Amino acid sequence: MKHPARTSRRTLLTLIGASLVSVPLLNNSPRAAATSAAVGLDDPAKKEIAMKLVSSAENSSLDWKAQYKYIEDIGDGRGYTAGIIGFCSGTGDMLDLVELYTDRKPGNVLARYLPALRRVDGTDSHSGLDPNFPADWRRAAQDTEFQRAQNDERDRVYFNPAVRQGKTDGLRVLGQFAYYDAIVMHGDGDDPTSFRNIRRRALNRAKPPAQGGDEVTYLNAFLDARVWAMKQEEAHSDTSRVDTAQRVFLRKGNLDLNPPLDWKVYGDSYHIG
Repeated sequence: MKHPARTSRRTLLTLIGASLVSVPLLNNSPRAAATSAAVGLDDPAKKEIAMKLVSSAENSSLDWKAQYKYIEDIGDGRGYTAGIIGFCSGTGDMLDLVELYTDRKPGNVLARYLPALRRVDGTDSHSGLDPNFPADWRRAAQDTEFQRAQNDERDRVYFNPAVRQGKTDGLRVLGQFAYYDAIVMHGDGDDPTSFRNIRRRALNRAKPPAQGGDEVTYLNAFLDARVWAMKQEEAHSDTSRVDTAQRVFLRKGNLDLNPPLDWKVYGDSYHIG
């Protein structure tokens, strides 16, 4: 079941990545050298862990690849939520995904919905999508080209910017994942609960390693800011994806997300061996 734990994430797609508030590392800094040499969340094995962790919170399952076909309206005001990262018809990222898919495969089963997706962008409307859009989405999800498009948009809009900012801040794998999970849920717009403003709130309390701060102290500040942001919307009243997952790893000092990993989300237990 998809948990309705999403905030407004009207993503400014042309600005994501380029507009993240960065703290540059000094090229001659030993800390910078160590960070660049360390395994990051973009390591294939670590990325697989990240996908499973997010899927446990977004889809109550570790089988993230089964979510290409997922689609429903969870009643959060963002229209249809679908796919491996919860692309939304009301927030622009679903439109971008279908445009990419159509650029790569003209005449696909979803191409005819592009005018409707443009009209409903920014709303929760299903106008022009019902009744066949969900079934056609599931049909498209059987196409490896559509699966690849979902992967590529996830990376472009969410994963790569989060990992890049995490590395710039001198964070190891857990910190990079904390950034990724936050940007998945909150996006990186200008609203107070967006990723960039969660990060800014944390920076007001602690320095990241790239600024000479203690990593655990900074991550606690970031997770505090994340919980604050989640609680600004009723749908986020359950903050277990932070409290009984990310904080568990942090308390154990597992800053590299090394298995075995045990955590809970929404009361459900998960394990990666």
